[in-house]
Amino acid sequence: MAQSGSSIAPTRYRWVVLAVGALAQGTNAAVFLGLPAISPQLRDHFGLSLPQVGLLLGAVNLGTVLTLVPWGAAADRRGERLVMTVGGVGAALCLALAAFDGAVVAGLALVGVGMFGASVNAASGRAVLTWFPPDRRGLAMGLRQTATPLGAALAAVVLPVLAVGAGVPAAFLALAGFTGFVALAVAALVREPPWNVRSTGRGHGLVLGDRALIRLSAASGLLVVPQFTAAALMVELLHEHRGVAVGVAAGLFAAAQVAGGLGRLVVGAWSDRAPTRIGPLKLISVLVAVGFALCAALDRAPVPVLVAVLVPTAALALCWNGVAVTAAGELAPAGRTGAALGMQNTANYLAATVTPPLVGWAAVTIGWSWALLPAAAAAVGARLLLTVPLAPRELAPELA
Repeated sequence: MAQSGSSIAPTRYRWVVLAVGALAQGTNAAVFLGLPAISPQLRDHFGLSLPQVGLLLGAVNLGTVLTLVPWGAAADRRGERLVMTVGGVGAALCLALAAFDGAVVAGLALVGVGMFGASVNAASGRAVLTWFPPDRRGLAMGLRQTATPLGAALAAVVLPVLAVGAGVPAAFLALAGFTGFVALAVAALVREPPWNVRSTGRGHGLVLGDRALIRLSAASGLLVVPQFTAAALMVELLHEHRGVAVGVAAGLFAAAQVAGGLGRLVVGAWSDRAPTRIGPLKLISVLVAVGFALCAALDRAPVPVLVAVLVPTAALALCWNGVAVTAAGELAPAGRTGAALGMQNTANYLAATVTPPLVGWAAVTIGWSWALLPAAAAAVGARLLLTVPLAPRELAPELA
């Protein structure tokens, strides 16, 4: 039963935790992945060049990478309710600050947004993993992870309207207001299960030195490479390289995103019934590697042929994330789930940071095929890292 004394049964209350965790995850994604949708307005508002606005947008990612593991360790020691509430309030205040001054202050404020917002990545995942039994965790985490593309998509629709109609400060303030609202929802609704194990604050080095977690985190980071290769190149490949109308190219990209989001649910449910979580990750790694190798070989094939391979490959590159997060949590020592998720997410964010500029450079200077091949190679590397069996530890008792 919830620690607050709620009369809601544990089997029902866990869905409340999942809903709030998914809402927090989607809100965080709206900032991290939604702000690029108003990059033209940011350039005009702050008087920035294209590289400068890229640095501004990258500030959120920088702050996130710096604090993922510390926030996870804090969640292990103090609980996800406190961590997500403090992080959400801090992110909301930093977003509000970004609305009221020049580019330098906005950049520093966005670093703060990333630093505070990183609390959601480890803490909300920890909450879901500890409330759900093993045979429901994959689906539950798939639902939580689906909030990421949904939050990004909603922000991509709403923020440009706000930025054009009311100005960039209004877009920042809207994000600040909703982030603050979600922080209050976390404070009011999220509790830990009575069986949860709290960390004593020592021994998180065990997580950082755990070979199984290191392999899984590295494999996750490598699987992010094809995911962000598709995100960075798909529209440009179809429009600039193959002459597809930009609206059609964007529509195909959106279709791949929707399919990938739904795929997270399917793969999550599959992992709940598979002998191990790693089995689905291995197969997806192989399929993604084959898909990107085919895309590289078919970059000059008739457009329908290329699209028939590229769209499902881009969708597959999205659908593995929830299972990897679940596996990381299940590999963690008792009381160290948050730190393990922080470690895994750090690898993901690092890969997400370096992939778009590198593949963009390769596409322009070497060729489109050569820009797609690293994604295939990264997926092969992930599959090799997952060859050694990774034995999970139990997080929580089976719920009736």
